[in-house]
Amino acid sequence: MKYRILLIVFSVCLVASAILSVIPPSNVCGANNSGCSIVNNSKYGKTFGVRNSYWGIFAFTVLISLTISQLVKPNKKKENFIALGIILGSIVAIYFIYLQLFVIKAYCKYCMVVDIGILFALAIIVVDRLFQLRWK
Repeated sequence: MKYRILLIVFSVCLVASAILSVIPPSNVCGANNSGCSIVNNSKYGKTFGVRNSYWGIFAFTVLISLTISQLVKPNKKKENFIALGIILGSIVAIYFIYLQLFVIKAYCKYCMVVDIGILFALAIIVVDRLFQLRWK
């Protein structure tokens, strides 16, 4: 059940990243919401010269592939890679949320979907791990 929920979360995050990659932010968020444009055109809109939405497409495609593989043929190594991806993604998400709220002082609703989505995935694996420890 956990991996089915994670698959849905990763898919939503992938769609949000794809929207930001394909459609200009000013068109995505409408004329009244310039936050998307401000965030995506800020100096924080790229990491190592690559737009953050492209990194999102890559990361969520990998996580979706690993999750599907885990559903079909589960093993501990894939489970650990998925957990590592979620943990690293959550660290990045917290940083991006901080940037939007306190540095850029504007927010992009699609960016927030991705950031909150990966934090939700973190909550899922933490709760799952706590239940596993409790029942051992």
